[in-house]
Amino acid sequence: MRRWYGAGPLHLLAFLASFALAGYAALKLFGGNPVGVGIWFVGCIVGHDLLLFPLYALADSSLVAVLRRRPAAATVPWVNHVRFPAVVSGILLLVWAPLVFRLSVGYESITSLTTEPYLERWLAVTGVLFAASAALYALRLRAARRPRLARRPG
Repeated sequence: MRRWYGAGPLHLLAFLASFALAGYAALKLFGGNPVGVGIWFVGCIVGHDLLLFPLYALADSSLVAVLRRRPAAATVPWVNHVRFPAVVSGILLLVWAPLVFRLSVGYESITSLTTEPYLERWLAVTGVLFAASAALYALRLRAARRPRLARRPG
């Protein structure tokens, strides 16, 4: 089996099960309004490639340019400690934007819930992500500045 497939039978079974689950989800998704779902996918692709990608590529290249100008802080690179929380926060904002900006029509009547706390919660999650990333960066800086014990040969 390994020679033919390259992995064990359990891996193949999990692989086939994931395709079956994805196929079932696709049938349920496209079952209601396939044209609308197709238009939504095309809109997402175009929106990402023409609008979002240039924006976050510009932001990232600006961040890297700032990092290059400050070689003194390069003992521990900080760029990924800014990238990670920014990307996660951006994805959360992209997914929950209608509720964060209170643009969702009919949400309250369908769910009996208000859209009030979404902005505060998104801001809180964003703050926690950046604070945790800053704490991790501080720990890495401290570990990098700690004098290393000299190893004795032998």
